[in-house]
Amino acid sequence: MIINLRVAETQLSNLIDRAMEGEDVVITRGSEPVAKLVALKKAEPQRRPGSMKGELVVPDEFFDPLPADELARWEQ
Repeated sequence: MIINLRVAETQLSNLIDRAMEGEDVVITRGSEPVAKLVALKKAEPQRRPGSMKGELVVPDEFFDPLPADELARWEQ
């Protein structure tokens, strides 16, 4: 994205968000490129322990022993 300096001044927060998503933002003064806005590091999503509580159900059959033929394939 190429954007004029005057417009960039009013849209800085939006431009930073776009840079954080990986988009290169080139800022111009007149028609001359003078700066490039890029993210220093991609924001990592925050992990929240227990956020999936109640959304995943493991059936009792999951813990049953594997059939002999399938177990043999895993042991090869």
